[in-house]
Amino acid sequence: MSEISLDLLCIGNAIVDILAPVSHEALKALGSPPGGMVLIDAEQARGIEGGITPEQIMGGGSAANTAVVAQRLGARVGYLGKVAADEAGLHYARDLTAQGLRYPSAPVENADVPTARCIILVTPDGQRTMHTYLGICTDFGPEDVDAETVRSAAVTYMEGYLFDKPRAKAAFVHAAEIAHAAKRHVALTLSDSFCVGRHKASFRQLVAGHIDILFANEDEICALYDTTDFDAAAAQAARETSLVVLTRSEKGAVVISGGQRYDVPTQPVKVVDTTGAGDAFAAGFLAALAKGRDLADCAALGNQAAGAIITRMGARPAAEFALRA
Repeated sequence: MSEISLDLLCIGNAIVDILAPVSHEALKALGSPPGGMVLIDAEQARGIEGGITPEQIMGGGSAANTAVVAQRLGARVGYLGKVAADEAGLHYARDLTAQGLRYPSAPVENADVPTARCIILVTPDGQRTMHTYLGICTDFGPEDVDAETVRSAAVTYMEGYLFDKPRAKAAFVHAAEIAHAAKRHVALTLSDSFCVGRHKASFRQLVAGHIDILFANEDEICALYDTTDFDAAAAQAARETSLVVLTRSEKGAVVISGGQRYDVPTQPVKVVDTTGAGDAFAAGFLAALAKGRDLADCAALGNQAAGAIITRMGARPAAEFALRA
């Protein structure tokens, strides 16, 4: 059996983020649901990009954001995600390795489809609406799961946004089976209530059959179990997996494990951009878990990491990010 050399391995959509401030009126004109995620094609991406002034362009993707924040918190982290060997994809790969992450996924040479991008429009209230062109990242399949890297990670964390195509679903199950055969843990974030709505039955099967640690926000967990009752949804999730970690924005977080429930409050901060808040929370929680902290402390660090992220534009930590697990 491989020795554990990574605290965390993240698997997800490898996407370049383009962030731009917009008015509520401009967002409404696009017809996009505020705070949601809309899948777009290449032509729509070009149209939106032509009408905005980007404030930041950086490597992104939900699980990659979690990986970067966890690394900054002191965890040993790896990442798997598919990019093309184009300018954006090569920059993406260099960026991850420069930040100290293990990134064994090789950019695809002569790819027919370019590296993915996510255009994040941020309104004056700090709410972000994502318009995602998925490009090559959704071609991630079982053959892209690096088995040795999975075996070397204490926790393999998978991003619900990737869970769209049959090949990706098979990759999730394959990764989980490799991890469990090596007596490692498997975590999943549901990512988005619209994502849950598209694949509810498949998500339910994945959670009940393969997931040890489930991350979700209030809307996502209620969507998964077809209820508006948060407590009922949380209790159902706790019956199906070992550790349930739920975020509730300004209400803090709820953690349930072994019949025990922990309600962990958070501190109010001035919100600039909510992009990556859930990603950062998961990073804080998992980085603290790797250090052997108790579950309430894990959630507290998750809250702090999310709070640090939402006080600035973008989903990645600032240079002065000083939190440690």
